[in-house]
Amino acid sequence: MSENVFFAAFFFPAAAVVIVFFMKYVSAVLQARVRLGQDEAYRELAAKAASAQAETVAALASSSRALADIQARLGALEKILKEVE
Repeated sequence: MSENVFFAAFFFPAAAVVIVFFMKYVSAVLQARVRLGQDEAYRELAAKAASAQAETVAALASSSRALADIQARLGALEKILKEVE
């Protein structure tokens, strides 16, 4: 009987330590997987933001060209109207 108590006194604390370290390892693995998923989501979001920014720059450049054309036409129209006066 004393051998069973002796083994139980060492087995259960040792088993608890092993279980705690195993749970800590599993927790670290799960956290790493979640972090990897978040990193991939941030990369995808950054890529979408970069493409949206490029589209915005292209649209702004097109608008600037159109505005410059309108200003040139307006200048010519003003010149014609001044000549008519």
